Amino acid sequence: FSLDPPLIVREHRVCNPHFSPGFMATVKVDPTSLAIGVGIGAVVAFIATKAMTKPVPVNPDIEKSSPKVATVKTLKEIEDLVSKSNAGKVAFCRCWRSKKFPFCDGAHGDYNKDCCDNTGPLVVSK
Repeated sequence: FSLDPPLIVREHRVCNPHFSPGFMATVKVDPTSLAIGVGIGAVVAFIATKAMTKPVPVNPDIEKSSPKVATVKTLKEIEDLVSKSNAGKVAFCRCWRSKKFPFCDGAHGDYNKDCCDNTGPLVVSK
């Protein structure tokens, strides 16, 4: 009596081109080995695809000639912008798609729809 599960081996008949046209060879396929082989192949394909995929830049076209885009505003400048605003607040772009960068123009709405993202502006209010 054994508690080990029985080994299941499936047989497939395959034509062998090295023998006469009517000759059939029997190939035994172990399901565990087949599953492991398919799994390893899937992992290798995934890794190869990741290695060949070029990353997409976050910034599509703002000051691309600059090595780094850094918008510097003093607290006084931000306070002045907020004070001069009719709404009493200023929105700064964080999606890098605004035509009024560094200010938000709402471009993140289309970007979010297209990319299934949820980015929005930095809003400074009184």
